[in-house]
Parts: sequence; C-alpha cells; structure tokens
Amino acid sequence: MSVLAAWIGLFAACVACCSCKSDPLPKAPPEKKVDVRLFPAKGDPVVVRAELAVTEEERRRGLMYREHLEDGQGMLFIFQEEAEHPFWMKNTKIPLDMLFLDSNRRIVGILRDTKPMNEKSLSVGLPSRYVLEVPGGYCDRHGIHIRDSAEFNL
Repeated sequence: MSVLAAWIGLFAACVACCSCKSDPLPKAPPEKKVDVRLFPAKGDPVVVRAELAVTEEERRRGLMYREHLEDGQGMLFIFQEEAEHPFWMKNTKIPLDMLFLDSNRRIVGILRDTKPMNEKSLSVGLPSRYVLEVPGGYCDRHGIHIRDSAEFNL
C-alpha cells in the first residue's frame, strides 16, 4: 500500500470518527440575546437578559441540560403567531417560571416553579406570542403578575 493510500485511509477514518454525534440534540445556537424589561404593577421595572429561541430547533432545545440559571437571566421564545403554546420540562434540570405574553407583550399567564424533568404538557390555556422562561421563583421575588407588561426590541 502506498503512503498516499495510507494517509487517505487515516483521513477517512478520522472524518468518520469525528462525524459521530454523541449528543442527539442540535448544537446550541450562537448567542442571541435581548433585554426584556418587565413592569410590575407595584414596584420598579426589572430587566431579564434573555437568550432568543426563534427557530423550531432553538425552541425545541430551550433550556435543556442547564445546571443553573442566574437571577436576571432567561430565554425568550418567539412564535410566528399568537396561539396556545404548550411547554414541557423534559431534560430541564432547573425549576422555571414561564411567563406567557400576548402580541401586545402583556402577561396573559404564568406557570410558577415548574417541576424539573417533567414530561407533562404545561400550558396556561390562553393564546400567547412570546414565552419568557426565568429561574423558578423569579416572579414571586420581583412581584410579577398576570396583566403586567413587558418591553423588548427584536
């Protein structure tokens, strides 16, 4: 066997080995973030620095496998249309508060302290266009309630 054939064989083996995926989930998207300002009816506005989940792939992955989420951080899920958008906590290791916002960016529902690793479908039963996930207990700590509003630039 020639040296060239040996190198080609070695290269092919390396490519085959490197193309195997151990993680069945898509890779996390490049970091896209936005500041979401929440306006509680009582109290000062609070800001959440939120990663964006815009594509189906980004929304499917969400905050899965995260070990920790700092107060003031989160993920904003953006949908094309206002509809009922159920969520689940599969492979999500931390409790979350989920804020469901309509097209006018008003909170129409909140799921508080959702249970990690739960595969049950979770919904507020109302149409929303955006869903903001923040650390569990965030809404209670900052006085966030249904009918409060949010502001962000996309």
